[in-house]
Amino acid sequence: MVYDLIVLGGGPAGYLACERAAHEGLKVLLFEERNVGGVCLKEGCIPTKTLLYSAKLKDGAAHGAKYGVESGEIRLNHDVVVKRKDKVVKMLTGGVAATLKGLGVEWIRERATIQERTQAGYAVEAPSGVYEGARLLIATGSEAAMPPIEGLHDGYKAGFVLTNREILAMTEVPAELAVIGGGVIGLEMASYFNSAGSKVTVVEMLDQVGGPIDGEIAALLMKNYQKKGITFKLGAKVTKITAGGVVYEQGGKTEEQQAGKVLVSIGRTPNTKDIGLENIGVQTERGAVVTDAHMKTNRENVYAAGDVNGRSMLAHTAYREAEVAVNNMVGKQDTMRYNAIPGVIYTNPEVAGVGETRQSAEAKGMDVVEKSISMRYSGRYVAENEGGDGICKIIVDSKWNTLVGVHMIANYASEIIWGADALIEKQLTVDEIKKIVFPHPTVCEIIREAVFQL
Repeated sequence: MVYDLIVLGGGPAGYLACERAAHEGLKVLLFEERNVGGVCLKEGCIPTKTLLYSAKLKDGAAHGAKYGVESGEIRLNHDVVVKRKDKVVKMLTGGVAATLKGLGVEWIRERATIQERTQAGYAVEAPSGVYEGARLLIATGSEAAMPPIEGLHDGYKAGFVLTNREILAMTEVPAELAVIGGGVIGLEMASYFNSAGSKVTVVEMLDQVGGPIDGEIAALLMKNYQKKGITFKLGAKVTKITAGGVVYEQGGKTEEQQAGKVLVSIGRTPNTKDIGLENIGVQTERGAVVTDAHMKTNRENVYAAGDVNGRSMLAHTAYREAEVAVNNMVGKQDTMRYNAIPGVIYTNPEVAGVGETRQSAEAKGMDVVEKSISMRYSGRYVAENEGGDGICKIIVDSKWNTLVGVHMIANYASEIIWGADALIEKQLTVDEIKKIVFPHPTVCEIIREAVFQL
């Protein structure tokens, strides 16, 4: 039997591609040796948000007095939090599996390797046999990057060094946690374990946290974390992992930070090793599968979507890439755009941004205007955030008077940013945005306030 589509990997890109392809009438075969859902459902997006919501409830209750809500001692029961996380993950992965089954997608719980080009398409091999498909979608995802730091791999084998996978399965809260990397994963885990009772230190090589986010927002976020007791070592390069901590260089000096556990969160690398790409000549670059705007590789009827192509390692990007790939497979012209991919840090406060920052726009030679206003222009924000210091920034292309970037730090930011994404995608002018009616009182109307202050 020759399948219409064989999908390697059951993460966001893989399972959604299976769903969309099945809806289009394709006979689909999925290879995924673990439960469907990928890192997002099992070790990333969903489990971290489950933990962070518990932390948000705990922190809110602990500071309830200033809102007139009085209570006794507040603590976070990590064991209960982890059990609830596991329940949520089980429910959602089960839901995805049921959806695939209902659509007639065949799922083999094995790892498959690409073998060769055949007359019918492509052959892949798994422990249960050899299978053929007219088309291939490579959606094997990514894994935590493990840099060549002295002692890191030994510490990982000993259980002292953790990645996102292991830290989400921990049933005990370490007294001291050192986090290598101040990106999204590092900050979210630092925030949670600080709320859970750990003494947390974040060691970051760059001079700001949050990676490429707006610099002023990054500074505000770090300030909020510091108020909660998290320590930051910026411009610090980790050189060694010892049995009891992290050695790093900062400002020409060598320092050591003690820790009961170490989380390494310096990014992710595409899973392209030993999957047989070389057997059919699929082009890769720095370990990632090279794709065009239609999610096609350099081989006919071979596509790639999700983290494996290294374009934008976010679950929502993977979803859209999967849709673009399937649409082009069935003759529906579709193009992937990366100019308006939202990014979120789901801590308290939340950080969300989409499109250009002033710095990124100017680096591209764009003439832009930036407007930054306090979130206190939103009545609801003031009502719900005693002493809040959030801001919203909008970036406007001076030539076309269109919105090209929105960045904010505030509660609800993750739920607002999609609207800014839509405004950018539709290339609306500032004058057109001014005519849109926002609900009042809401935090989202801060965008309207900002455009009226240009």
